[in-house]
Amino acid sequence: MANKKTILIVDDHPLFREGLKFLISRNPAFEVVGEAGSGQGGLRLAKKLKPDLVIMDISLPDKSGIDVTRSIRSLLTGTRVMIVSMHSKIDHITEAFRAGATGYVVKESAADMLVQGLETVLRGEYFLDNSVSHKVVEELMEFPAKEAKIKDTAYGALTPREQQVMRLLAEGLSTKKIAEKLFISPKTVENHRTNIMNKLDVHSTIELVRYAAKLGLIDVDLWKD
Repeated sequence: MANKKTILIVDDHPLFREGLKFLISRNPAFEVVGEAGSGQGGLRLAKKLKPDLVIMDISLPDKSGIDVTRSIRSLLTGTRVMIVSMHSKIDHITEAFRAGATGYVVKESAADMLVQGLETVLRGEYFLDNSVSHKVVEELMEFPAKEAKIKDTAYGALTPREQQVMRLLAEGLSTKKIAEKLFISPKTVENHRTNIMNKLDVHSTIELVRYAAKLGLIDVDLWKD
């Protein structure tokens, strides 16, 4: 079948990969062209194969699948990513979509939802597992809406990621907590912090808090005992 949609699977559990391949094989419109058990291996194969879609796990042995998703979407704009993960927390799901994924299926639902998710994502639409709370959608909708209201020139000079890090810093989160929440390394958080301080011309966390409060980005009560 010449026009089959090509799929790459990135998951560190061989048995689960076999299960996914079995489910996919039941639809003649799809073809699994590769599989990888690590983030680096998945990224390398994605560059080589340029698949129509990557099925991505979040918990990989070498790096977060969300970071790999971000890299794939940056390098291969025509390749879509659907997360299939055991994680069902809002933070994981919203960050996956912000990284560029267009589908999310919880592993326990894969047998029932996988093919429907693949078909939806490959049509260019978003797919969200029915078992996931509607709060995820609310969170995703609120994120850009809040940003759009801010007209400050210096704040507008920050990248979207820097804006995220700035808000979390202003809310009092530690470097480690921010790294965990955004699925990036503590070193990357520190680099963002330096860039933010330079761009906003602020020199301490307290100045950053005041700046964020002035823009209405945070509730100053968060800092009160």
